[in-house]
Amino acid sequence: MNLVIDQGNTFVKLAVFENSRLVDLDSVSYCEAEEMLKKIFKKNEIKQVIWSSVGEAMPFFDTFLDNKVVLRLTSETLVPFFNNYGSPRSLGVDRIALAAAAAVNYPKKNVLVIDAGTCITFEFKNANDEYLGGAIAPGIQMRFKALHDYTAKLPLVSLASVEDFIGNNTETSILSGVVNNVVQEIDGVINQYLARFEDLTVILTGGDTLFLAERVKNTIFANPNFLLEGLNAILEHNTHG
Repeated sequence: MNLVIDQGNTFVKLAVFENSRLVDLDSVSYCEAEEMLKKIFKKNEIKQVIWSSVGEAMPFFDTFLDNKVVLRLTSETLVPFFNNYGSPRSLGVDRIALAAAAAVNYPKKNVLVIDAGTCITFEFKNANDEYLGGAIAPGIQMRFKALHDYTAKLPLVSLASVEDFIGNNTETSILSGVVNNVVQEIDGVINQYLARFEDLTVILTGGDTLFLAERVKNTIFANPNFLLEGLNAILEHNTHG
């Protein structure tokens, strides 16, 4: 069994894979992570671990990871694709994992991965299994927060469905502005890639996947766990070749 640890700014995702199959997944806060790790190691025979983090490891990690094959994902880690990014050392580990998932799940195909989370990132892997790069934009929640923080009177709005693109009060106007712009932005970027690359496969992932999947007009495949699959693929690539 493989354990995939995705340590973000607020939550820790803990996924157990049997080869390439996801068998268990938990998303917990930092204060819950130690107890969840106890349960995972008690329930599963974990052989190897990959750890991806935006910061330093939590101090109790060593207790669980001792005597295990542990791989920390960095820009130096071996990956199952050709990295043609202009500044590979600055490439975020989340973007590396998404490119790996694209390469392993869709070899020899043009793939655009859209990760809709705190930021909205666009990652492109071509039919030669070369990662070329993409784009980074503010995510939905970041846009709501920016409108609230950088104005005197606009409220902080929570994500909800937009009934009409013409907002009839301040809250629905903000919802319309943010949600419709994000959806049209995603469709517009997809169309740019379609104009240049034939037989394009588009993957939508991240925390806002389910909300956006039914609103984007282009044909996409929604997979909220795509990044975790990429981390597991990198672990398998480094341990089994």
